[in-house]
Amino acid sequence: MPAKFVHIAEIGTVAMYKRRGVNGVRLSIAHDGTVRVMLPSWAPYRLGIEFVRTKTEWILAKRQPKHYARANDRVGKAHRFIFEQRDSAQTVSTRISGTDIKIIIPSQLTDENSSVQIAAEKAAIRALKKEGEQLLPQRLRALALQHGFSYTSVNIKRLRSRWGSCNEKKDIVLNCFLMQLPWHLIDYVLLHELVHTTVLRHGEPFWSEVSRYVNNLPAIRKEMKQYQPTLMIMPGETLSEQAPYQVAIIDAT
Repeated sequence: MPAKFVHIAEIGTVAMYKRRGVNGVRLSIAHDGTVRVMLPSWAPYRLGIEFVRTKTEWILAKRQPKHYARANDRVGKAHRFIFEQRDSAQTVSTRISGTDIKIIIPSQLTDENSSVQIAAEKAAIRALKKEGEQLLPQRLRALALQHGFSYTSVNIKRLRSRWGSCNEKKDIVLNCFLMQLPWHLIDYVLLHELVHTTVLRHGEPFWSEVSRYVNNLPAIRKEMKQYQPTLMIMPGETLSEQAPYQVAIIDAT
């Protein structure tokens, strides 16, 4: 889709797109660090420029140095990457086998190739969804039984900006990226959504109810701010010492 490219101090080049049917301004950071802005077709480009300027601090904080997924790097609770070059391979392909995320690469490519990395990220997200579908519903059910909550359904999806949601019908959606968090933070998000089955909207009554089930709630909420709902990879060779690094698209919408 055609774009207008604008240079903005501190940010660099920003790609701006206009589309019919878009409401409001949408900001995202692509895999390569490019800042993208989506505007309604009627909006002037200066609206997007000013919006980016107001988000300078956020963009600089969320932009990550480019990292590559490597062999034995880990995702979620159990999965790890395996890269395999094959002379017979014509294109990059992926397969999840047990806890292995297998990336099959044509012999002329390396694991740093952009198409290989994109395929690895997509496979990693599938692995997280698989983990989430296996573990999150049973953990949600256990917490609901323990604390006397009821809900209608639970689904595991990739969400762009939220860890979970609950509607007025008590349908709960959980982000597959939850599988990258420590278990005590996962439990916090699950209890957060369970409380929404009785108190739908945020506010003092909601947070007061959450505090009944989550010990030291202010500290937990502060800890949650260290994480973003995006793909994180743990370096395999120093798993116990290294912090995760983010490699996927960061979406501000």
